[in-house]
Amino acid sequence: MTPKLKPGAGHSTPRGASVVAGGVNFSVFSEEASEVQVCLFDENGSETGRFALDGREGPVHFGQIEGIGVGTRYGLRADGPYDPARGLWFDPEKLLVDPYARRIDGPFVSEGALSAPREQSVDTAGLVPKALVSAPEGTPRTPLKLQPELIYEVNVRGFSKLRPDVPEGERGRLSALMSEGIAGHLKRIGVNVLQLMPVAAWIDDGHLSGLGLNNVWGYNPVTLMAPDPRLMPHGIGELRELTDFYRRHEIAVILDVVFNHTGEGNARGPVLSHRGLDALSYYRHIEVNGTLFLVNDMGTGNTLRCDNEEVRRLVLEAMRTWVSEGGVSGFRFDLAPALGRSASGFHANAPLIKAIRSDPLLRQCLMMAEPWDPGPGGYQLGNFPGFYEHNDRFRDDVRAFWRGDQNMLGALAARISGSADIFSRDGRTAHDSVNFIAVHDGFTLRDTVSYADKHNEANGEENRDGHDHNLSWNCGAEGDTEDAGIIAKRKTDARALLATLMLSRGTPLLQQGDEFWRTQKGNNNAYAQDNEITWVDWAHADEALIAFFAKLNGFRRKHKGLTGGAFLAGHTGDRVPGVSWLHPDRRNMSDADWHDIDGSVLGMYLNGPGDELIVWVNRWIRSVNVHCPLPDSGHRWVPGVVSSGQLGIGVDPGHFLLPERSVVALVPGD
Repeated sequence: MTPKLKPGAGHSTPRGASVVAGGVNFSVFSEEASEVQVCLFDENGSETGRFALDGREGPVHFGQIEGIGVGTRYGLRADGPYDPARGLWFDPEKLLVDPYARRIDGPFVSEGALSAPREQSVDTAGLVPKALVSAPEGTPRTPLKLQPELIYEVNVRGFSKLRPDVPEGERGRLSALMSEGIAGHLKRIGVNVLQLMPVAAWIDDGHLSGLGLNNVWGYNPVTLMAPDPRLMPHGIGELRELTDFYRRHEIAVILDVVFNHTGEGNARGPVLSHRGLDALSYYRHIEVNGTLFLVNDMGTGNTLRCDNEEVRRLVLEAMRTWVSEGGVSGFRFDLAPALGRSASGFHANAPLIKAIRSDPLLRQCLMMAEPWDPGPGGYQLGNFPGFYEHNDRFRDDVRAFWRGDQNMLGALAARISGSADIFSRDGRTAHDSVNFIAVHDGFTLRDTVSYADKHNEANGEENRDGHDHNLSWNCGAEGDTEDAGIIAKRKTDARALLATLMLSRGTPLLQQGDEFWRTQKGNNNAYAQDNEITWVDWAHADEALIAFFAKLNGFRRKHKGLTGGAFLAGHTGDRVPGVSWLHPDRRNMSDADWHDIDGSVLGMYLNGPGDELIVWVNRWIRSVNVHCPLPDSGHRWVPGVVSSGQLGIGVDPGHFLLPERSVVALVPGD
């Protein structure tokens, strides 16, 4: 049947392309467009039909095309006034991807014609991927509900590109993660939440093509619910297969999502979707002397207008799609203050955040916020009740302590005991603090102890990109070295950092490969390095470090004192675990001890219902004699975890020799 528009038959909801009896209904939001057209394409990319939508209800254009169905390729064109100074970018020569597309037939590419002004415009259909009409497949999924015990951050391409037991043709794709070898590794180290870096279709940053680089992280999306074909060539069904696979291993999969900006960039960026349809509704603007400019709170050229009802509708629909059709169990929100940002600043109970919390499906999900963005007032750590939050204070204070910074004992105690100073309000728990030493944007664990400064020369920006506040050290030489003594020092420090992470209260997060000594050669902003810099080197994994981390996490999971959510009090109670802070000289810490600028040894004595242990930290480059009270539930203390060397046990059952640069956990013994 030849496709044709069925006059007067369309409807305004749902948005996007939806299969109906005899054809497909299209619904497109655009306040100012005079006309919206649906263009059909064959599998070779040739346009086979163009239909102006004949229905309109307020800002919504709609219509029904007969004779097409699932799998039909299509794009949109919108006409109307062209006046970028007023936020109007209508150009019917620009083919646009439906914001509600669930699948596209190819990746986005950066080409100058996509940014050309209307007076210089050419048809961009050959440069823009086509959306494919989709319909839900299979039984809708619901979130896998569990308490996060270890979150593991993965970049699909970098994690799988060098995985030896994955067929070469699948490496770098989502399907590669359905390797029993990979699943076995994750189970071995105790992962129960797998966090995937962005999988929604993205476009390379405009400057990268001239440098011969491409974006591998994916934090530059165009579509919010269509997977990138480079990761999932067959669409969201591949994600559903992956999440089903990991459910069988009792591992929840969550997505890192970018709802703060799109890859259309600044006013010189490409016109691909939202800008060509309704830039004023989708993006925040500011007026200066009668001219509208895109707000650049994200540092990417544009900022999604999350206080707009249509943007909220799109974000919520994207999230529901990833859950019900893709089977994911939660989300990590990149630059999360954008979700609650309006012209007047951030609001913790903004409409979008409230809608996420109250949605019948989404409120079952694990929600995790990156609680800062580059905009004014963008640092909002602790202000996302109901969400887990990345706690950069944990990273910075722990790194600063081990680097040797002064006056760090108080900060260290706050972080390892659950960050009550940040989270103990609004009914929250220590679980809400997502503790980490390293994540994708920054040094790896190995590079934290191997480089005093960033080395981003490969990014082509003369080492200007990436942040300088790394709180790192090199143990005596910058970067790669064959000095066995320096290498040993680095591994000692890495084990101490991992032990600090896993013996702290809160929810631990580990970056891919940090458990087996992965390096990025000092690059702390490797978003554009689709090569050995970001590809995880499985062949040279440090098996001893993996084994240590697995043992460490196994110890953690056995101890309620470490995994509990209640905030610690300075005494033992019926419900609240007690904590005592120990000085090595057989006494509790005094005010003077807390203010010792060079204080470097601390004991955290956890003694609550059903669990008793002491965690000692020693950052000195020499061993230290410590004395501690005898346990209530045993005759003496015995080592449960020693990050470095062997714990020296004295004649006195409460006397120990702590190794240099070490973390030690003691448990009661007979």
